[in-house]
Amino acid sequence: MTEDRIYGIHPVREALLGGKKLERILLRKGMDSLAAAQIMNLARQCDVPVQFVPFEKINHMVSNRNHQGVVAILSQLDYVSLEEAVATAQTKGKYPTVLLLDGVSDVRNFGAIARTCECAGAGALILPAKGGAAVNQDAIRTSAGALLRIPTCKVSNLRIAIFYLRESGFTIIGTAVEQNKTIYEADFRRPLALIMGAEGRGISRGILELCDQLVSIPQLGEIGSLNVSAAAAVVLFEAVRQRMNK
Repeated sequence: MTEDRIYGIHPVREALLGGKKLERILLRKGMDSLAAAQIMNLARQCDVPVQFVPFEKINHMVSNRNHQGVVAILSQLDYVSLEEAVATAQTKGKYPTVLLLDGVSDVRNFGAIARTCECAGAGALILPAKGGAAVNQDAIRTSAGALLRIPTCKVSNLRIAIFYLRESGFTIIGTAVEQNKTIYEADFRRPLALIMGAEGRGISRGILELCDQLVSIPQLGEIGSLNVSAAAAVVLFEAVRQRMNK
């Protein structure tokens, strides 16, 4: 599987106008032309992230130097809408589970999390359009194909997804260090929207404030935190354990 690219001002603009599914758009640093502004405007309307990168990076990505400082990466995954992701999750048994990722940008971590989600029976993955991991060849390979099986949704803001999930009957549970309540004391036998944050930074303050509950994974070592993909596995399979034992 290769990462397909569209390059050049006109082709990228037409791809946006034509509704092509784009993972992200790269613009040359310092590019401030009217054409660049139009592309940024269209990208904003289509919820496609835009990054400014050095000219050398674009040259490295595109052998044809007629790229005009603009490259679009085509999505390798058919993202679903928020409504479709939640509706699909709700068909997955008595206690559906949706996983939201806040700031998890490493593609291999993302792929490993997707694999765990599929094995644990989670119904959908939700990530922000900006700041989230790209669904590229590495992510799909690391997921062992799980990303081609589990509905994945990108939203402009995780807050929107949280409000919609709560209205749909899900309990919003965030994972954070130094919480008195551990995952072994929480009740996962309910429709669950689980939020995992990036390593180091964790869940952002604004998202933490929207959680119905905050829980931690008890740890006995001195390092202080688990890799986010390992933490997701621990929490998801605690939910599996609770649901099997009822």
